[in-house]
Amino acid sequence: MAPVLHFYVRPSGHKGAASGHILQKLQGKLPKLQTVETELCYNVNWTAEALPSAKEMKRLKWLFGCPLFLDDVAQESWLLPGSNDLLLEVGPRLNFSTPASTNIVSVCHAAGLEAVDRVETTRRYWLSFAHRPSAEMEATALAALHDRMTEQHFPYPIQSFSPQSTPAPLNGPINILAEGRPALEKANQELGLALDSWDLDFYTKRFQELQRNPSMVEVFDLAQSNSEHSRHWFFKGQLYVDGKKLAHSLFESIMSTQASSNPNNVLKFCDNSSAIQGREVRFLQPEDPTRPSCFRQQQGLRHVVFTAETHNFPTGVAPFSGATTGTGGRIRDVQCTGRGAHVVAGTAGYCFGNLHIPGYSLPWEDPSFQYPGNFAKPLEVAIEASNGASDYGNKFGEPVLAGFARSLGLQLPDGQRREWIKPIMFSGGIGSMEAKHVGKEPPEPGMEVVKVGGPVYRIGVGGGAASSVQVQGDNTSDLDFGAVQRGDPEMEQKMNRVIRACVEAPGGNPICSLHDQGAGGNGNVLKELSDPAGAVIYTSRFQLGDPTLNALEIWGAEYQESNALLLRPPHRDFLSRVSARERCPACFVGTVTGDKRIVLVDDREYPVGQTGPGHASQLPPPTPVDLELDWVLGKMPQKEFFLQREPPVLQPLALPLGLSVRQALERVLRLPAVASKRYLTNKVDRSVGGLVAQQQCVGPLQTPLADVAVVALSHQELIGAATALGEQPVKSLLDPKVAARLAVAEALTNLVFALVTDLRDVKCSGNWMWAAKLPGEGAALADACEAMVAVMAALGVAVDGGKDSLSMAARVGTETVRAPGSLVISAYAVCPDITATVTPDLKHPGGRGCLLYVPLSPGQYRLGGTALAQCFSQLGEQPPDLDLPENLVRAFHITQGLLKDRQICSGHDISDGGLVTCLLEMAFAGNCGIEVDIPAPGIDVLPVLFAEEPGLVLEVQEPDLAGVLQRYHGAGLCCLELGHTGEAGPQAMVRVSVNGAVVVEEPVRQLRALWEETSFQLDLLQAEPCCVAEEEQGLKERTGPSYYLPPTFPIASVTCEPGGPIPRVAVLREEGSNGDREMADAFHLAGFEVWDVTMQDLCSGAIRLDTFRGVAFVGGFSYADVLGSAKGWAAAVTFNPQARDELKRFRKRPDTFSLGVCNGCQLLALLGWVGGNPSEEPEEANHDSQSTQPGLLLRHNLSGRFESRWASVCVGPGPALMLRGMEGAVLPVWSAHGEGYMAFSSSELQAQIEAKGLAPLRWADDDGNPTEQYPLNPNGSPGGVAGVCSQDGRHLALMPHPERAVRPWQWAWRPPPFDALATSPWLQLFINAWNWTQEDSC
Repeated sequence: MAPVLHFYVRPSGHKGAASGHILQKLQGKLPKLQTVETELCYNVNWTAEALPSAKEMKRLKWLFGCPLFLDDVAQESWLLPGSNDLLLEVGPRLNFSTPASTNIVSVCHAAGLEAVDRVETTRRYWLSFAHRPSAEMEATALAALHDRMTEQHFPYPIQSFSPQSTPAPLNGPINILAEGRPALEKANQELGLALDSWDLDFYTKRFQELQRNPSMVEVFDLAQSNSEHSRHWFFKGQLYVDGKKLAHSLFESIMSTQASSNPNNVLKFCDNSSAIQGREVRFLQPEDPTRPSCFRQQQGLRHVVFTAETHNFPTGVAPFSGATTGTGGRIRDVQCTGRGAHVVAGTAGYCFGNLHIPGYSLPWEDPSFQYPGNFAKPLEVAIEASNGASDYGNKFGEPVLAGFARSLGLQLPDGQRREWIKPIMFSGGIGSMEAKHVGKEPPEPGMEVVKVGGPVYRIGVGGGAASSVQVQGDNTSDLDFGAVQRGDPEMEQKMNRVIRACVEAPGGNPICSLHDQGAGGNGNVLKELSDPAGAVIYTSRFQLGDPTLNALEIWGAEYQESNALLLRPPHRDFLSRVSARERCPACFVGTVTGDKRIVLVDDREYPVGQTGPGHASQLPPPTPVDLELDWVLGKMPQKEFFLQREPPVLQPLALPLGLSVRQALERVLRLPAVASKRYLTNKVDRSVGGLVAQQQCVGPLQTPLADVAVVALSHQELIGAATALGEQPVKSLLDPKVAARLAVAEALTNLVFALVTDLRDVKCSGNWMWAAKLPGEGAALADACEAMVAVMAALGVAVDGGKDSLSMAARVGTETVRAPGSLVISAYAVCPDITATVTPDLKHPGGRGCLLYVPLSPGQYRLGGTALAQCFSQLGEQPPDLDLPENLVRAFHITQGLLKDRQICSGHDISDGGLVTCLLEMAFAGNCGIEVDIPAPGIDVLPVLFAEEPGLVLEVQEPDLAGVLQRYHGAGLCCLELGHTGEAGPQAMVRVSVNGAVVVEEPVRQLRALWEETSFQLDLLQAEPCCVAEEEQGLKERTGPSYYLPPTFPIASVTCEPGGPIPRVAVLREEGSNGDREMADAFHLAGFEVWDVTMQDLCSGAIRLDTFRGVAFVGGFSYADVLGSAKGWAAAVTFNPQARDELKRFRKRPDTFSLGVCNGCQLLALLGWVGGNPSEEPEEANHDSQSTQPGLLLRHNLSGRFESRWASVCVGPGPALMLRGMEGAVLPVWSAHGEGYMAFSSSELQAQIEAKGLAPLRWADDDGNPTEQYPLNPNGSPGGVAGVCSQDGRHLALMPHPERAVRPWQWAWRPPPFDALATSPWLQLFINAWNWTQEDSC
């Protein structure tokens, strides 16, 4: 048995976030706790005959330790507890290898340590007490220190990774022929299959007709393939409401919306995603993705892709991993559209119960409510689900650009409790695809069936069926655990590169058809892929992550990061070469047969060769699955559903007597649906890929308030796509029809602020989350669907796809707690000009902008289901509504015309919180005052301000005012002048009057602090508290950043000599890098010949760097940064002789330069290319460079989390060639990293580096001076250092991302005069490199 080696690592450097957090977290529960010490233990499975040699041991310690310290790793624990102390060790459950282990093993292999096959990391805590702690205290501490769904306690160090018990072999067939339906009922119970009575009858009858018994694997397969989750029985079923038969199924009704809108869908209701007609664009792509090659300019028709789905059940059970895999599954839906598509950006939404934040009272939250033990608490969902989705996108390299977050827990007048115990985790995605790849080819006999992506693990077995249980909590919690999945964004990213290589293949895309693996695992995806032709699949050909898997698990496990595709045999070599280059497994698991059957051959004992059986003498191998495809996937009889309406019990809204507007705002502005979402936006990358034209944050303080997300279809074009969300689930508790109309209205009043081709070109994904099979709920869903279809017909928009999740209820004790019925509308359209977008932050043009209000239901002030009602634990009776859809059509057209004519300065929609919230949010984002008076004769103040009737608020310049009013009035719309914007700055006054009487008069900073409060309370639970306090205080005082270009700043222009040699730059990426395409664009824009080069190319000797003048080390998460920032990448360079020698030669040449950004910056510091002692000659790393300590290391941000910020930097003097002529500039730039703190080996070294101008870039405060203030300095680096260079200035390493800001539209905020610049000043950095290559001296 392989020994498990233990490497104990003591915390070093600023461990602030870790220990401080833990002590704070535990002291609330264990008041007698005195101190907490922590360490990590790397548990290494070593498979070699002999123990590691001294050289191998040295490498292992270098990998696990901190490079600034040579003695922080030991094989004995650093923690020595006394008799009054507790020593607790926790870590991942060992039933399968974690994604972290997969990446650590890859790093070990890159470092030449092939004997390592698994490494799991455990956390060890030393808790000291004055007196011996009780068993109860130990249990309390353990509960606080680990997640019982995904982790376990280790009373002793791990001795073996061999499974304690292997899964029971599959029992024989299920004996339906002898026992009839009871045999199937028993399997249904034991395997947790969620088959209902109809299913049990149907399958019993089918197998009796076939005169054979099904195998266990077949029954499992049928349950997954035909679960509600996969088949959508309810939406496709025959419904009867109150005894009346509906003429159409819900699915048919939804499809009928297509008739009233423009026929611009190229894909709808049929594929992984939908797509609309795009535009012709220019773009870059490599000449040959199987090897290093040059990027060339291409042109083609590119369509816009959109999809959305939810991952509610797994997120309810284990929020972090549930949300990671929800995001991953949706990304694969985009990837697998047609014959392969490009992932561009995501959206995210969360609905959870009452938060009950410790020490922070939200008076509408009922403290008596109980929560079940088998679901995560709402507070955990709010933080950990968003952490999971953010982490996955950050590592994969997909920005998140829009979303929603909402909480509700309420007792209705009839005594029913409504709450999101089972939460909503919503994930949407926008992408693009070439027109030639829209259609999948039908399967043909002889085609190869291929799986690309991660190996098979015992993960998520039965997820499709588990999500279909009517009330969550009815399944046993062991099975709930079995249906939870784990996400590995690194693997997904490698798989994405394989698919992109096929899409960009010079000889045409080899993929014939492509499907993502999701619910039902291999069984589902391989049947869909081979339908109707049929295929034979061999278990021996799958790459297994666990040798103990049985056939059921190989067929049914929903392990993530896996797609299936068909290709013709001649293309096998292309795919093999690409997958080797991208280090992504590709398994040729079977062949399309043409016999219309799906057959699984379990040939692991005697593998069947590609030409036939392996051992002629043997019996034929077993076939656990042998089913006719038509039988499984063909048209099934419609299920019938008999539904009854249950009208809600209504009570009029009773607000406290004498409730003032200020008192109402004190609650409404703190309600999660209304309050700031800063706790969500700052931890998720909003710039990666370089295609983002509008993300969530706007204005000088980057306030998270944007209504619409906008992306470009190519770096080189102003053509793009826009998407916006709408959802109003609380209103569905009063009237589901109203909630559906308002969801559509909200999506469109958000989308209207981006220029789109036409309202009738707008398409929508409709996602339904409902407890549809419980009394009254199915009928409510049918009513909501009917209302949505009707309003869309009136508006001229249509649904082209969507998903449903119809088991939105959970068992709490004896009570069934339903979630509100929710419809999420994601509207999307083509954007002919991505620069015409308008944001909510008030611009106060000329010191005074005019404020206009366009109500779409004029004269209505209904408070039912509003934020105000919820904040007083009520619903009320009459919800707001879109009474006249034609008003929305007219308002949309007029507003779009004004956008085109550049006559709107700012705009925002009225939604949660009403008109007063809309106005305040615009002032918060603009950081300025307003003076408004709302005319509403005879109406009470609270309904005027807090009714959530749909409408728009606009800011226009005074000279444009009359013309704008005339355009709205001319269209028959009501458009009211409300007043004007006031002074700028946090002290500016917000003055709101109704009918001439002042009801709010307060500085903008005070009201904004209220609106930010809930977000900061949540932030305190996910980031270093002192950083959170610093940001909160800063927002009360800041006016906004001042950018500056000195008069000597060069005007960026590319002077390419005709016919002259074009200098070459290699954009070098490692597995996990994700910033390569925007880097290629930046260098291409500056006139370079740009090449796509991978570390695999260097390691295999596929390319030499002799012909390259520059190398760009790009951003991302190489090997998921599992052992520290860029540690794995550094190991690959340090320990691979070919890569090491190639880069050594490149660095030695005096005519070369390099740029390392983010992960690349971390790498250059580790390699010693930057950050060394300026008074010494740079040492060439010997092949075991762990003996040379770097002078600089990039460590975790002081905030303890990933930071996504639009921050300012100042450029100082120094030798950096890429910053020539830029000295003195103060510029904004994207920052997106988790480990950017510049830790120098000594303060003396830092002083020397600074004195010589080798730290030429620093984070700047609002006055343009270097700063350590958070979040202006997002990582806390001492002295504000943001970038360092080598002594000769040739090598530059930066944490921020200038390559994501080389085009003006990529900037998150452009105040005058920067809004008039034709080119971005950051382009100069890349032009400087080009100019340097033209100089004789180099």
